[in-house]
Amino acid sequence: MADIDWDVLREKAIEMTARSYAPYSNYPVGVAGFTDDGRIVAGCNVENAAYGVVLCAECGMVSELHATGGGRLVAVFCVDGRGEALMPCGRCRQLLWENGGPTCLLMTPEGVLSMDQVLPQAFGPDNLAQRP
Repeated sequence: MADIDWDVLREKAIEMTARSYAPYSNYPVGVAGFTDDGRIVAGCNVENAAYGVVLCAECGMVSELHATGGGRLVAVFCVDGRGEALMPCGRCRQLLWENGGPTCLLMTPEGVLSMDQVLPQAFGPDNLAQRP
């Protein structure tokens, strides 16, 4: 955890809130993550008049992760429009698990937690390998 520059991630996440498209909720969200090869990937929320089709900021970040070479997330910081740490929704916790695994670190309102603390007993690729 000492090697993660949380200030850099927070600043990038705050920058992403300004790119958010949130005309319905007026709740901008930005996120940034470090990858296992040292890149920073980021995203912002993108709303839609059909509310169920909203793209959370983490969706954009994971898309950038794969579009720029893949790899694994090692640390993630998600913020609201005030720049405060924000706990990702359930769907996004699943995305972070899938793309970072149990040891990926997440800055939360309560401090840094690993994904296995944020999403205990998570369902993931290993479960699919155990199909009957």
